[in-house]
Amino acid sequence: MAEVGERKKLSHGLLSCFCGHGITKEEPVQSAVSDEDGITTRSSRTSTAAAVDHNLLGKIAGAFKELAEVVAAASNNAEEVVEVAAFARACSFVAPLFGLVGFHFKFIEMDYVTKVNDLMEASKSFKTLESMVDEDVKTNTVRKQGSHSRNLLKIKRGLDFLRLLFDQILLTDRWTHNIIMASILPCLSYVRDAVSKAYTEIFHLRHGWALRKAVSSRLHHIPTKQQLFRKLNQDESSGRVLMQAYVTASPALLQYIDNIFLSRELGIDW
Repeated sequence: MAEVGERKKLSHGLLSCFCGHGITKEEPVQSAVSDEDGITTRSSRTSTAAAVDHNLLGKIAGAFKELAEVVAAASNNAEEVVEVAAFARACSFVAPLFGLVGFHFKFIEMDYVTKVNDLMEASKSFKTLESMVDEDVKTNTVRKQGSHSRNLLKIKRGLDFLRLLFDQILLTDRWTHNIIMASILPCLSYVRDAVSKAYTEIFHLRHGWALRKAVSSRLHHIPTKQQLFRKLNQDESSGRVLMQAYVTASPALLQYIDNIFLSRELGIDW
């Protein structure tokens, strides 16, 4: 009976992080969050109505373009190229985007921020991502909860989610621009469908039933495309350009991270 009670308590805590009704701009949010490792934490944050960096998309596009150029420059000499500090800094720009998608995605943001902070701390001890993972291999802690390697792999999934989200938004734009009645199609479904597809591909099978159910039940609260760009302080034209820049730059880096694990026979599906 005690075990059942604990499960009910955890489920209630998980679902509570999706109930954002009545939250004002400055009201702190306390949510119980269970990450992919099943660890429940509590976090105090202001709501997503808080001000966002006016050039957030620009910083993301620029940072990941730089990392992609580093990867490309070293592709022929197998050097250890991506520094932990530069990677963590680029990833830190991404965190607010999860919350902007909707309050019900704050649990992903909080989990993501925790892992990025871990890599920022790791950058004091390790220069490159490879040397960081190699140390975990040496100590047999690669898959240990909270290890740098485990956090790196989960951050990579967050970046992949963002790539798919942006790509789906841009893909929908390209499709609607080619049909006569594009101007009267409901713009709400564009971002909602993009979020749904990206979440399903990256996170659906890795999250427990409670989180999957919560995301599914709250998809109708996803902001419209116009609202999303407004929150990002971008007009639609410039926003699409910056989204495309990230979509173009990120695959090389994501594959590079996969190769760190695969070349050491560590796998990536765990």
